[in-house]
This record gives sequence, structure tokens and C-alpha cells, in this order.
Amino acid sequence: MEKTLVSIVMGSDSDLPVMKECAQVLEELEIGFEMIISSAHRVPEKTADYARKAAERGVEVIIAGAGGAAHLPGVVAAMTPLPVIGIPVYTSSLGGVDSLYSIVQMPAGIPVATVAINGARNAGILAAQILGNKYPEIREKVVSFKEDLAGKVNKKDELFQELGHKEYLRRFFSKH
Repeated sequence: MEKTLVSIVMGSDSDLPVMKECAQVLEELEIGFEMIISSAHRVPEKTADYARKAAERGVEVIIAGAGGAAHLPGVVAAMTPLPVIGIPVYTSSLGGVDSLYSIVQMPAGIPVATVAINGARNAGILAAQILGNKYPEIREKVVSFKEDLAGKVNKKDELFQELGHKEYLRRFFSKH
């Protein structure tokens, strides 16, 4: 799909190494997206304008990632009727737990679906699943994606059964 259905917003360019995983999943599933940098604290007016106008631009799901105080997903969710998926970004000071708590502890009426710390890949998949409710072609891609995941696990188990746990450990988890 060429239409921009997902908007990925990050609080800082330092979040890009994590947030790029959302983009990669959306690219794999051929879902149109945009990415921007906008801070809830440093450029609050820009963030508010972005959130208020996202639906008008055709965006249907917003993925917002931030570290530390991590108010960006909640601020965006407060200003849009669109579903918002929050990604708590790992921080060196508190390991991302600060980010997780900031995003997951939203007040009643302002939900933010929250994935794991640095869980950008799952955020992209969740966005695709949400969109799959409206777009059958996206749903089909999500089904194929999950079938591929299952196939990979089954192949690993076949090899595991063939080798046994000790040899499997030696081959794939021992430092050579």
C-alpha cells in the first residue's frame, strides 16, 4: 500500500536505532508509513499539531517511542482519536523501566497500547494487525507473516530433535 497508514514518531533521533525496526516490519508488509521526530517536551506545539492533524492526513495508527519520562505516546494519544502504540525506549539510567512506567500508566480515557522495552518490531506488527481489521490484503500479509514464524520454529525443532539438546547447545550457543 502506498497510502500512509501509520505514523512513527520518536522523541529524539537517538531513538532511531530502536524505531527503525517498526519501519522495517511495515516495509516487509508493504504498509505505507511516515517517520518524524517530535518531542512532547522540547517542541510541544509541533507535537500537538502533528497529533491533531494525523487523522486528517489519512494516518490510521500512530506508533510513538520515547525514553526517560516518555510522555510522547501519552501526549499524542490525548490529542488524537487514533490508536496509539507506545514503545518504551531503553535508558542507561534505569534500563527503560522509567519509560515503560511512563507509557503504560496512562489515566483512564487516554489508552496507549504498550509493547516491551525496545519492542519496536512488535509495535509494527500490532499496527499491521489493527489495520488488518479494515484492509483484507494487510490481514493476509499478517497471516502469512505468522505462518512464516511458525515454520521457522518448526524447522528449529526438527533440527533440535535430530541433534539432541547437548549437540544443539554446542552448535548454536557455545562460544567457539
